[in-house]
Amino acid sequence: MATATVTRRDFLKAGALASGLVIGVRLPAFAHPAQRAAATPLAPSAFLQITRDGQITVWVARSEMGQGVRTALPMMVAEELEVELAAIRIEQAPSDPKFGEQATGGSSSVSDMWTPLRTAGAQAREMLIGAAARTWGVPAEECRAENGGVVHGASGRRAGYGELVPVAAALKPPENPRLKSPGEFRILGRSVPRVDTPSKVDGSAQFGIDVRLPGMLYACIARCPVFGRRLSGYDEGPARAVAGVRDVVPLEPAEVTLFDAWKFNAEGVVAVVAESSWAAFQGCRALECRWDAGPEDQIDSARLARIFADRVSQPGIIGRNDGDAAVALRRAARTIEAVYDVPFLAHATMEPMNCTADVRAGRCDIYVPSQWPTGVRRIAAQLTGLPEDAVTVHTTLLGGGFGRRFEMQWVMDAVRVSRAVGRPVQVIWTREHDMQHDNYRPMSHHVVRAGLDRRGAITAWMHRMAAPSIIGWHAPAAMRSPGEIAGEALDGAEQLPYAIPNLRVEYCPVKTPVPVGWWRSVYASQNAFVNECFMDELARATKRDPLELRRALLKDQPRHLAVLELAAAKAGWGAPLPDGRTRGIAVHKFFSDTVVAEVAEVSLGKDGVRVHRVVCATDCGLVLHPDIVRAQMESGVVYALSAALSGAITIERGRVKQSNFHDYPVVRMSAMPRVETYIVPSQESPHGVGEPAVPPLAPAVANAVFAATGKPVRRLPITPLA
Repeated sequence: MATATVTRRDFLKAGALASGLVIGVRLPAFAHPAQRAAATPLAPSAFLQITRDGQITVWVARSEMGQGVRTALPMMVAEELEVELAAIRIEQAPSDPKFGEQATGGSSSVSDMWTPLRTAGAQAREMLIGAAARTWGVPAEECRAENGGVVHGASGRRAGYGELVPVAAALKPPENPRLKSPGEFRILGRSVPRVDTPSKVDGSAQFGIDVRLPGMLYACIARCPVFGRRLSGYDEGPARAVAGVRDVVPLEPAEVTLFDAWKFNAEGVVAVVAESSWAAFQGCRALECRWDAGPEDQIDSARLARIFADRVSQPGIIGRNDGDAAVALRRAARTIEAVYDVPFLAHATMEPMNCTADVRAGRCDIYVPSQWPTGVRRIAAQLTGLPEDAVTVHTTLLGGGFGRRFEMQWVMDAVRVSRAVGRPVQVIWTREHDMQHDNYRPMSHHVVRAGLDRRGAITAWMHRMAAPSIIGWHAPAAMRSPGEIAGEALDGAEQLPYAIPNLRVEYCPVKTPVPVGWWRSVYASQNAFVNECFMDELARATKRDPLELRRALLKDQPRHLAVLELAAAKAGWGAPLPDGRTRGIAVHKFFSDTVVAEVAEVSLGKDGVRVHRVVCATDCGLVLHPDIVRAQMESGVVYALSAALSGAITIERGRVKQSNFHDYPVVRMSAMPRVETYIVPSQESPHGVGEPAVPPLAPAVANAVFAATGKPVRRLPITPLA
């Protein structure tokens, strides 16, 4: 069998391509005009349907986890179709190949669907205009679409879309319909009300944890607290004694493979099945499990730190090599070196991991808040032995994703338990399970050296990073090229935007038993911290203002320079501050092509670092919905601030020490800074906004602390004397 290797970035691009290919392909039932009956809807694309009663339905093939896709994506159709968003019924797309690869990540939903959805709306518009022209016997050029109908300019005749559906459905969708230019937009660019807000306010919104099915049971999974150890036995008596517990089900280890390379594993565990989630939790706590001993018991954060430091002392995989950094460093009049450490981080979503599976003869239904419904479908088919078309994935709202819900452990648990008991089962993770059995943002260790000439100009930059590989965790190392592994880990490091003639960036892979996974902005959240903090150290060493140094080195990067200037101006860079406050600045370009600069205003007190204000400037291409952009920038700030000030997963005796929000805190309302967002006008295609605000926040805050104390911050989370 042929194999293929796929990076996270390439996978997301492939998903976009698959989605794009489906546009212009009519559904099989509508393939031949001769088969169209009067009741046949107009469906030029899998994503859009208009029926004779005028009902317009748009299927959203991306997961809604707070980023606004159920609003932004239908807006594209509404714009081209000449209807208001309120006229559209919005449905979550089921798991079906006709919708392409359904995967939500990489801040790519809007950019992926920008052309496909606009094309779908434009195709329908042109077909409806053509139907009106045929009906009235007039040239199509004399007709226009307007507010849910077609108008003949000369006579003033008007027909609603529903009236025209029977004729329009018989027409062939145009392959290249005219798409509006930004100057023609009436809906895109407006902050229309979000369609998901009312249901979230009145409580009718359904998240995965809200799913209820007839005869449904609940399950909690007993997991070994130590990474890598295996189940050797258990005593189910105490669990069965808990009121409401119905069964105790052992599950053998399982492994599934996607794309001939990506592997998802479910360890051998024990499921406690009960009539309520509470009974399942209590039964799971009462269950007495025995686990094999192993060397993983000796792993702790201090030992890992030594392993990482040793690894970074050796050459790594080259990610970028401009000029000759080694020679330039030897010839430099002065060299500066800094060592940075970043910890493991949990995702800490508000909604714990959960999945409801109903496995029965010949069918499997899965209800899950997943970022990858297509992957869920494939995995369920492998576990059950059913064909994929016998598996239906119902994607609910997600109570936070951040990359965590690309994983599959809870899906595999639910499918296996439901199959064993013959009933619908909802698997729910406790908060402790969620915190202690995550796929964590990788820990990393960085050594950065710079060379300066006699005038203080930066002549060389060398960055070597040691960290676990996320793609290496999910796929056999033999199937990944060194460049592919390094490319993901060095995201944001190998794309350093500053004009430095000799630049070398290396990645040193480290294997650990601690599972790692994608975390909001992935490795960019670490590499931006290193890059931007080191820039401030170089500014201090050369006695230059941090903003001025960046300006000089970004003269060939107009987009970086524009957001940097905007953030600095709006923050009042250089203007006096209240006593005790300082500012820090950072800029970063995320791989979705969005550039963000942030200025943090902080003070230091007995309780640590307090961030009072964050000014954020972004160039994210054409803006579809300004309020969504602002909300995502604010969301990125608070998520990154939680990590920067208090986020750290520590390992003791092979297990995670933290267990809940009391020892893994997130920013509370009382500590939330004022966030101001400014958007650089652009006519480029839209870029992503879900993750790009995260990377610059930690270095902006750290640089403000550096300005206050004179001591560089080289370790996260930040403390006043870091």
